[in-house]
Amino acid sequence: ELIGKSKVIDEIRKTISKIARTDTTLLITGETGTGKELITKIIHQESTRSKRPPVVVSCGAIPHNLLESELFGHEKGSFTGAYKQHKGKFEIAQGGIIFLDEIGDLPLHLQVKILRAIEQKEIDRIGGKTPIHIDVRIIAASNKNLEDEIKQGNFRKDLFYRLSVTTIYIPPLRERPEDIEVLSKYFLGQTNRSYQRKFIGFTKTAMEAMMHHPWPGNVRELIHRIERAVIMGTGQQLNENDLGLVLIKAEEPTTLKELKENLEKESTTQALMRNYWNITHTSKELGITPKTLRALIKRYSITKTY
Repeated sequence: ELIGKSKVIDEIRKTISKIARTDTTLLITGETGTGKELITKIIHQESTRSKRPPVVVSCGAIPHNLLESELFGHEKGSFTGAYKQHKGKFEIAQGGIIFLDEIGDLPLHLQVKILRAIEQKEIDRIGGKTPIHIDVRIIAASNKNLEDEIKQGNFRKDLFYRLSVTTIYIPPLRERPEDIEVLSKYFLGQTNRSYQRKFIGFTKTAMEAMMHHPWPGNVRELIHRIERAVIMGTGQQLNENDLGLVLIKAEEPTTLKELKENLEKESTTQALMRNYWNITHTSKELGITPKTLRALIKRYSITKTY
């Protein structure tokens, strides 16, 4: 279910209803944590391929030397350690949908193979002699600007055009504040049920803090903050302290840029302290990658205070 009452979310719902039952390729773009995989799950549920589970490949999480085998498979003896035949994700997804998350992280030589899979509906296992026909719908996602990646020589223009027959862009949460209240209430209900808690909502100051927070981790960060608050919180309502947020007073003179930076620095600092500067745990709480977290620490010169 796609939660939100903003105009852009309503437009995304309309696009999904138009394309879900087609086999067209789809490119979903947006910052980390905006909900790209959720869009894929909704399309899968409404598609003609819903009988088979979607196959998800996190292109940025698999080492490049393993990625080709993971995607396309290999034959026995095709390389050192290939003791038996291995089917790749494209074969596993036969008759269904394959979701290529963070496709912008794919090396160029594998982008060519993805292009062939789209155009010719064929793949080759490593060491294979006979092409394998595939019947797969491809949905790709990226948090990078692929047109910029093309200019820098990191992404193929022909593959970009093939993928973007239809596109969905999910704006960051900070650009659709009207969705924050409905999302937070929805996730609070879900989390209450998961942990058998009975929080009835958020305090007024908590909601104000959420409305002004820059949400660098987007919806994923919102989910993580609510989950932690439900686990650790007390009372009937969750406040801004439970959520690890800071309420900026309206009278404080600051530009919009300074406000965003102050909030981003404060929320990052507090998350680091709560997690005793464990980069993995902190980035998970914020809903961002460790790389992004390290960049924020460097940008704001955040240092340990204990």
